[in-house]
Amino acid sequence: MSQPAQAAEIDTSTRQRILDATAEVLGRNGQTKLSLSEVAAQAGVSRPTLYRWFASKEELLSAFSQYERQAFESGLVRATAGLKGVDKLDAVLRFIVEFQHSYSGVRMVDVEPEHTVAQFGRVIPEMRAGLQRHLSGPNAAVKAATVIRIAISHYIVRSDDADQFLEQLRHAVGIKGSP
Repeated sequence: MSQPAQAAEIDTSTRQRILDATAEVLGRNGQTKLSLSEVAAQAGVSRPTLYRWFASKEELLSAFSQYERQAFESGLVRATAGLKGVDKLDAVLRFIVEFQHSYSGVRMVDVEPEHTVAQFGRVIPEMRAGLQRHLSGPNAAVKAATVIRIAISHYIVRSDDADQFLEQLRHAVGIKGSP
């Protein structure tokens, strides 16, 4: 591997470690108490290294938000690859349940409830539009909105019953049982 290619790989790895560490620190402290020193320590990098990647807390949080969206979208693409129709829609719903139950940031509502709830107003339209792309028919917008509201309800008041969560999502879009 050439020297520049190695440097790019190391840089990507460092950026990735910083973003992963951000998730851990946010889960403990929330956004308002996010410490860049703690993120650097969690990532195993120096503060100057962190600042080479992210000049400010705001820049780090913006990159982290984009990183989360990208992780969700790429996971969704993998989960639905090669599927069509009801099978694809069901894969989308299963992915939502799996992602939400495995997502480390799911407890942000416990750490910083006011901030988390305020974020919903910004992300609900994006989430609804993203889901609506997988739906068809005259009630697609209503179905998408309902699924998102159910998912947010499960996010706020977490349940360990992933099967029931999935069945609620399936009911919202009109899928009878598992396809």
